[in-house]
Amino acid sequence: MGDLNQLHDAILNGDADRARDLTSQALQSGSNPLSLVDEFMIPAMNEVGRRFEAEEYFVPELLRSARAMKTAMTLLRPLLTSNGTKSLGRVVLGTVAGDVHEIGKHLVAAMLEGGGFEIIDLGTGVSPDKYVAAAREHKPHIIGMSALLTTTMPAMKATILALEAAGLRDHLKVLVGGAPVTAEFAQEIGADGFSNNAPGAVAAAKLLLGLPATRTPGVYLCTR
Repeated sequence: MGDLNQLHDAILNGDADRARDLTSQALQSGSNPLSLVDEFMIPAMNEVGRRFEAEEYFVPELLRSARAMKTAMTLLRPLLTSNGTKSLGRVVLGTVAGDVHEIGKHLVAAMLEGGGFEIIDLGTGVSPDKYVAAAREHKPHIIGMSALLTTTMPAMKATILALEAAGLRDHLKVLVGGAPVTAEFAQEIGADGFSNNAPGAVAAAKLLLGLPATRTPGVYLCTR
């Protein structure tokens, strides 16, 4: 158990190499992949989120922990899939058309994956048509959109309209965020939820799917 507690600490401290090595050692020793995620890795990311909200951690620490989590999950994901482990939900993420910023999106992806969600990351500059195609292919529970420029925010509304036109809007939830995005804007464009921080995106995603979660500061659920 001591070594597994070290896995928790490696993710909390953002030590990607140690997180990978400890995960590999645990698997070789016969540890259950799902137990590693549920008992050590998710609690570590939850603590990262708590420290971020308490301003004990900042973006650099969040990025390091997210990288450590992602490095460990690279070893675990194929095993979890082959064992038929069920995720909390499938999320398609992307930075909207015209925008190439992705640090925030990477953080959200890592926090969501650490929280038990399956992530399909479409990258940056994702057009409404690409979101529609991804929604048809992957059948996500949530579409997540990020915008870091005020000039690209209208692409969020364009994407929602495209999902409506394709007859897909009622089958999924839309979660938006990004530095210039506000709860009021999310409401105006017909989104379902908004978060102004990566840890809050996990709470928002869970709340949108009716899963137990605490609505943290910066999380807003829209009315439709």
